[in-house]
Amino acid sequence: MGIKNIIQLNNNAKVGERFSPTLLRFFRRKWLHVWKKNPPGTGLLVFGLSIAMIMSIPIVYVVWRSLFAGTNRWLRLLDQRIPELLWNTLSLTAAVTTSTIIIGVSLAWIVIRTDIPGKKIWRWLLAIPLTIPPYVGAVTYIIVFGRSGWARDLWRDTAWLVNVFGDYSINIYSFWGVFFVLTMFTYPYVYLIASASLRKMNRNYEEAAYSQGFSASEVFWKVNLPLMRPAIGAGGILVSLYVLGDFGAIATLRYVTFTAAIYFQRAAFDTASASVLSLVLIFLTIIILWMESKTRKKNKYYQTSNTYREPLTLELGKWKPIVVFYVSLIFFLSVLLPISVLVYWSKIGISMGALDGRFFGFALNSLKASSFAALICMLFAMPIIYLKARYPSIITSFIDKLSYAGYALPGVIVALGFVFIFNNHLPILYGTFYIVALAFVVRFLPQAMQAGEASLSLLSPRIDEAARSLGYPPWKVMLKVILPNMLPGVLSGGALVFVSSIKELPATLMLRPPGFDTLAVRVYFEAAEAVYHLAAPAALLIVIVSILPLQYMLKKY
Repeated sequence: MGIKNIIQLNNNAKVGERFSPTLLRFFRRKWLHVWKKNPPGTGLLVFGLSIAMIMSIPIVYVVWRSLFAGTNRWLRLLDQRIPELLWNTLSLTAAVTTSTIIIGVSLAWIVIRTDIPGKKIWRWLLAIPLTIPPYVGAVTYIIVFGRSGWARDLWRDTAWLVNVFGDYSINIYSFWGVFFVLTMFTYPYVYLIASASLRKMNRNYEEAAYSQGFSASEVFWKVNLPLMRPAIGAGGILVSLYVLGDFGAIATLRYVTFTAAIYFQRAAFDTASASVLSLVLIFLTIIILWMESKTRKKNKYYQTSNTYREPLTLELGKWKPIVVFYVSLIFFLSVLLPISVLVYWSKIGISMGALDGRFFGFALNSLKASSFAALICMLFAMPIIYLKARYPSIITSFIDKLSYAGYALPGVIVALGFVFIFNNHLPILYGTFYIVALAFVVRFLPQAMQAGEASLSLLSPRIDEAARSLGYPPWKVMLKVILPNMLPGVLSGGALVFVSSIKELPATLMLRPPGFDTLAVRVYFEAAEAVYHLAAPAALLIVIVSILPLQYMLKKY
């Protein structure tokens, strides 16, 4: 090497020595600016980012796999499959969302704002359908209105019905059957949130409207309904996302939407087509969320709390019998009839020995996977909500949004991403119950986060500052100081995750190892084979367990 080259290298080294500290100081300033001069500990941040990566598995896989699905497959699906699925999915989503808004808002208005007899009891009873998974409701209505169901037998035994209307003609396996079942078991999403909004509404606005000569109906449409707009939108979004992602009720009633098509494509080992359909479904979800956020921004209404007065209670008068009949009919169709069917067939199943070792094995599998998922969710939720609340930045906002991604995705898409990642890159976990539990974590982590956030919001940041002043690192502050004070909220979130995991069907169907059937899986398969005396006890147990968090939900809303 020449003398000139050696001199040049030495000069470059000297420049690097002068430049490196300057560059480091620049990055350090930028880093502190991102965190507003309060960065979290490295361990806590790395743990949060690792959780975000796990949560992003389904989306990353679907996008990546669909990009390499091939032009021919895309064109074939766009020409033949996707238009039909779009119509089926969007029409069902629109119909169910509209009907649940009508039913949910009307029931909330009646229970909260009128003098209906037993209003406190009705408030609880009308929320019970939330504990019945729609696929369980679908099974009960097949038993009642199916081709060999109770209604058909009653119809044939009643001569005048046959003479006047002809042969039995109700077809539960149709768009209207799926629409009815999903409406009956999802309206509580709107009902609960609308009830909370009505309870908090200030009567001053109504009295001002009445003083201007408005009638009761005009006050409802021009005063109450605009103030309920955010609550109606939130409930409608929950219903829309549920219908978009539902598989159990749709497959049980043999109706085909995107989720059913994705599942059957995966069952046929055509993962490329399944990923293409999944990507379209993700776009639909994003579009719905975007439309709702835009309409919410254009319609903002505020009320002050310094002069708050409880809302008026309206007298039903001559309308009372009609209103009681309407509320009773909804309760009968969504609660009394389905649970009566389950109890009837469960008695038959128990008398025939349905509660055997096989049944308790299914229950144990459900308990094992759901408990593990609840524990992991409580473990994962704590650092995410702590980072978001105590160290707000664009990085923690990104982690928080990724953590909510799985909640907006159908279970079939989550399962599809897990199949690819674990089968190809982590085969040691593939074919174990751990992968099922991890899919539950991706699906239901936001439930644990929401409950934890509510508890953390009650704790002053000064507690953290005091602990940090004693030399505690951020992760130790979180575990030793904050966690004990917000433990009830964390446990409540874990309970919600546990119950949701027990009811989850599509992810369990696609990811369960051989011989690892859960209660939800057995309900699906036994009902498909019309072995109702074996399906009913498992379904009834799912409903009983699902009632446990109802009190928490009612307190929240």
